Amino acid sequence: MAAGNMSPEVGPESYRPLIERVVDADSLPDSIAQETPLHVFDTYKQQVGEWLKIRRPQQPYSPEELDSAVDAFIADASNSRGNWVYYPWMDTVVRILDEEMFAELRTSRNQYKIKPEEQKALAGKTIGIVGLSVGQSAAVTLAMEAVGGVLRIADFDTLDLSNLNRLRAGLHQLGLPKTVIAAREIAQIDPYIKIEVFHEGVQPTNAVEFMTGLDILVEECDSLPIKIMLRKIAQQMKMPVIMDTSDRGMVDVERFDIEQNRPIFHGRLQPFEGKDPASFTEEDKRNLLFALVDYEKASDRAKASFAEIGKSITTWPQLASAVNLGGAMMTDTARRILLGHDVKSGRYYVDLEQLIGGDE
Repeated sequence: MAAGNMSPEVGPESYRPLIERVVDADSLPDSIAQETPLHVFDTYKQQVGEWLKIRRPQQPYSPEELDSAVDAFIADASNSRGNWVYYPWMDTVVRILDEEMFAELRTSRNQYKIKPEEQKALAGKTIGIVGLSVGQSAAVTLAMEAVGGVLRIADFDTLDLSNLNRLRAGLHQLGLPKTVIAAREIAQIDPYIKIEVFHEGVQPTNAVEFMTGLDILVEECDSLPIKIMLRKIAQQMKMPVIMDTSDRGMVDVERFDIEQNRPIFHGRLQPFEGKDPASFTEEDKRNLLFALVDYEKASDRAKASFAEIGKSITTWPQLASAVNLGGAMMTDTARRILLGHDVKSGRYYVDLEQLIGGDE
């Protein structure tokens, strides 16, 4: 058995690939063959060739030399033959490099924006993502950049058609849990990343379990009481929390890891201290939301949208461009915090309307 995500799950909501070592390149192992996969992709020789090329940048191979080097590598019985990866939701098997070679090759174009020793350190980190709208973009970007060897994701919701204005998914996935959709996309990028899934989302009954062992939290849920609860737990656990709001590129950084006594939400909750969030009136919730997002600094269109909630729209709008920007900002910020860079607590804006061309 290979290291990685091992699971016998084969069903409509499966999300873990089955990974088996290649013993005979001409036949699939029984555990996979019994599933009678429809598609088998074996590009192992191509992957080995690319791996050999990145190891000899100063002396490029000619096509003939590369073919000979690949054949020699594969003929050497001491070398790995890679792994078979079965994706039950696609009924597809792919042959890939073993975990060490795969990681080296897949992250080779990160160098030296991310140094090899930094990439190795990041692989040892566990990142939590709560809420899978901006959170889906963050989780997938973290996986692409190989930031985090364990990604722990949580959301209780399923995919609706209206979500497709900003979530990377397809019509065939309507009704699926957002956790399953995100986990599958990550596994299709890198099956060696360990994915831990909380299908029920984060609740008071499982919040401590979710938070335990995390190195950083990416908080993107919609529930104000849960947002508050997670930050209070993060304070106790000395854990950094980052958040994007999909308006004006606003990013919150709360370094509870180095400022344990820092007031949550930068002190914006002080007028509400002592009140039970469960007893908040609609006016309390609105005032709290305005305090947390700094209403006066919100974009004009966000302010107009807030006024229409419950009238012409059911909830606040989010655009794909803002959600994808948020995923990029969450990944960049998380990476630098995890690597010990001097990222300070605060509220930051990457406002594209101000940076590029001004308003309409």
